[in-house]
Amino acid sequence: MNSKSHIQSKSHEAVLSNAGGFTAFSFGGYNIRFRAPYSLDRYVEVVKWDNGYLVVMAKYNHNAEPEEEYIDLKPILEGLYIDSAAFLKPIKSVRLAYA
Repeated sequence: MNSKSHIQSKSHEAVLSNAGGFTAFSFGGYNIRFRAPYSLDRYVEVVKWDNGYLVVMAKYNHNAEPEEEYIDLKPILEGLYIDSAAFLKPIKSVRLAYA
């Protein structure tokens, strides 16, 4: 992979993480934080990205095994007066910040 295509692919990648009781979704200079479930320890895998809808595996304090979790970013973005269609369109993949 040449360096130009590597840079280009990174510009289409968002980052998901959690800390201090919040989930963070970062892309294009935005760091959107929203309340995470109280017992969330960490996200362990991004299973699917579908234009604003995430399926992730999450590790909770009360369960030894990861559980499937769903995050719909569209209503969060709309609540922040961000045009969800324009914001989400360039995102091709999502990775975990601590993976």
